[in-house]
This record gives sequence, C-alpha cells and structure tokens, in this order.
Amino acid sequence: MAKELPTSRLTRGTKLGIAVAGNALRAQKTRRSMRGRSEAVRERMAEESMIRATEQMVMVLGTMKGVAMKLGQMLSVLDLDLVPPEHRERFQRRLAVLRDSAPSVSFEVMRAVIEEDFGKTLEEVFADFEPEPIAAASIGQVYRAKLHDGRTVVVKVQYPGIDAAVRADLKNLAMFRRILQSAMPWVTPAVLDELRLNLESELDYVAEANTQKQIAELYRGHPFIVVPDTFPELSSQRVLVSEYFPGRGFEEIRALPAVERDRVGEIIYRFYVGSLFTFNEFCGDPHPGNLLLGADGRVAFLDFGLYNRMDPEHVEFEATCIRAAAEDHAEELRDLMIQRGVIDSPAEITPEECLEYVLAACEWALVDEDLTITPELASGAFILAVDPRASEFSGMKQQNLPPEHLFSRRADFLTFGMLGQLEATGNWHRVAREWLYGAEPVTELGIAHRDWLNDQPAPTPTTGPKKKTTRKRAAKA
Repeated sequence: MAKELPTSRLTRGTKLGIAVAGNALRAQKTRRSMRGRSEAVRERMAEESMIRATEQMVMVLGTMKGVAMKLGQMLSVLDLDLVPPEHRERFQRRLAVLRDSAPSVSFEVMRAVIEEDFGKTLEEVFADFEPEPIAAASIGQVYRAKLHDGRTVVVKVQYPGIDAAVRADLKNLAMFRRILQSAMPWVTPAVLDELRLNLESELDYVAEANTQKQIAELYRGHPFIVVPDTFPELSSQRVLVSEYFPGRGFEEIRALPAVERDRVGEIIYRFYVGSLFTFNEFCGDPHPGNLLLGADGRVAFLDFGLYNRMDPEHVEFEATCIRAAAEDHAEELRDLMIQRGVIDSPAEITPEECLEYVLAACEWALVDEDLTITPELASGAFILAVDPRASEFSGMKQQNLPPEHLFSRRADFLTFGMLGQLEATGNWHRVAREWLYGAEPVTELGIAHRDWLNDQPAPTPTTGPKKKTTRKRAAKA
C-alpha cells in the first residue's frame, strides 16, 4: 500500500528535524568514540559517519519529493566530492534513484487525480491507459496511454497533495539549509533561494503544456533536436498530455561507444546552453531523466516546468562577460560586473580574482582543443564556485549575482555535470564560438543546425506564460 505523501509544513518539517537531530547525535557519538583512537582510525570513523549522514540525506530527499526531490535530482547529475572516491559509485547509484524512480503512488490514486481534473472517466478520455508508470518526476508520475484516434501519448500526473507539499518545503527552507549543510556545505542560501523562486512554477501543468508546445514549434523540423508536442486541450493544472517519443534513456546512452556519446554530448550542450544565446530562452532543468535518444539519432528533450526567457540585454551581458574572460580582459570583465551590479563591493575584488572566478566556471568551453569532460572536472568546477569551505574566490562568493543570471549559471553547471556523466569529448570552444562570436560552425552538427536556422521564417514574438522576448539569433561580436 502506497504511503500518504506528507503535505503539512509541520509534518514535513518534523521529518527534516528528525534527520537533523539524527545527524547531530551521530556526530556527537562519533566524536566521543574517537577519544584515544589513532589518527588513521579517527579518519576512517569520520569518513563512515559522513557517508551515513549523506546517505540519510538521500533517503529523506527521496521520500519527501517536492523541493527535496528536485534538489536530489540536481545532486544526481554531479559526481560531487561528498564522499571518498571508493564510495562514490554507491552514493551515485543512490542518487540515481532520485533521478529516475521516485517512490510510486498507486495507480488508483493517480487515476482519481486525472478523473477529478477532467470531470470524465479515464475511458472517456483515453482508449487505453497503461497502469504501470514509465517514469517518475519530482512532482508526479508519467504514464503511457493511447487516444481514441490511435495516437500514443505520455501522461504526466501530479502526486495528490504535491502542491501543498512543495509550498510546505518552500516555507521550511531554513530547515533544509541545516539538514543539507550538515552533509553538503556547498548548499548555500543562494542555491535554495533560487530553487524557491522557480520551483513553484512547476506546479502549473497548463502553463508547462503551453510552453512546451511553443518550444516544440520552435524546434519543428530540426535535424537532431526534437521536443514532443503537447495537447493543451487535454492538459489541466495537474495533468499534462504530450506526444510519446520512443527512445533510449541516459543509462543506455552512457553505455554507447565514445563517438556516439560525444555526438549526444554536443547535442545536449547546444540545446541547454546554446539555446540561451540563440533564442534568449533556455530550459533550467538539465538532468539525465529529461532526455531520450531516438532510433533516428535525434535527441528528445522533455520537461519544461522550469523554462526561462531572458531579456536579450541580459543574454548579451553574459556573452560579453564570457568573451572578456576568453580574451583575458580582466579589467573589462570587472568593470562589466560592477556596472551590472554583480560586484557591489569593488574594493574587495581585484580584476584577477574576477577573471579567475569566471574561468573556474566556464574555462572548459574556452579552451580551443578537444577536451573530455569527466565527472571530477564537472563537480570540481561546481564545488570551487559555490562551496564556502573553499578559500578561492571568497570575495566573489559574497557578491550579488542577479537571479536571472544565477538561474542560467545553474543550467550551465547541470549541463556540465551531464556531459561529465557521459564523459563526452569535444572542442566545446569551437561550438561556443558560434553564439559568442557568430563564427561559422566547424562540426557536422553545427553545419546542420546553421542550415536549419537559415531555413526558418522571420522570428515572431514569444507569447508564453513567462516573460516575453523576441526570438533571434545571437548577435555577432
């Protein structure tokens, strides 16, 4: 029998509080038992205590869903230096559970959500509906069904009460900070505040269906990127119906030969990062559960609850900063950040620190040579940028990154993490030059993408539920 999802702030806060208390008691017990032990034994015990603490965090995150579940999915992308190397594979497997197979809710419970939202029986809407979910999302489960006209569709259904659970989690962010920082000190207030600002929008499946439909139209006919179309007329606040795209999941892609993984890696990079500079909009939720590799070589991207459209001026600011860093223009980069308000205490930040901070995050895309992204490389950059224990860039970490840029940096890091999980190799700089400098593409995928762009009709204004912008290609430097 499926357990009821705790939704009240008190219930969910109590669960978090128990975990915090458990970690505190465990740490005290470990410290007491360390007395009189050798240094090697003390290190081993501290390591084991930390591993138990992080594994408990994974268990709590997985059973709570909501904000906790979303943060767990983010963690699963990055092979973080949370545990010693010999234990990381086990820890990563546990995190993968959060990414791909959240605790399930019974079909009868989910069926009731669909019928309540539609005001019809399941049989009136669908000719066939498979009761076993094919995937689990942070706030719902995903099913395969067939419409009465014969089309196969995917039906994403929210867990009952998840809206209250998410809002309770958002109110409990102070508790989240304590529980997560006990094992993951890099989870700073800024990381959780950014989640708070964006996660609640995921609860509106009507808005997501409309957003995804617009993106499907934007990429219609693309040679290697596909976004399944949605059926807004069949979608509701808690039910989202979209086209079914058969394909291989991320774990199967990881098992492919290197040349095929490299190709998928370039597609991932172009979609999650390149779309910001090409169309002034991007998906803020890159993680392995959100893509499929089709038999025809196209990669389908899924889940657009966290989708952002940026002011072209803000996009151009990011591109200008990256170009300044690529060209070692430290003074110019610092001046840009001061003018934008990113640096609010200029006396504390030297041009060199500003430059090194930016390079630590994106130098992998500024090196003009083939580079294999490893899990260690991806997580190392992330930890260096955000972990308060790291002494590097302490001044920059106390500055004010505007929310819209924090959101895009998060997408960059998660994309980097996905490439690390694939161990993809490419000259990422040569790809990035297309949108940073308006350079001609040098890869087969880049040429196909350019040709597709050239065949597109004149751009029209976006009319989605988020901020309006005009789609356009990145301006040449």
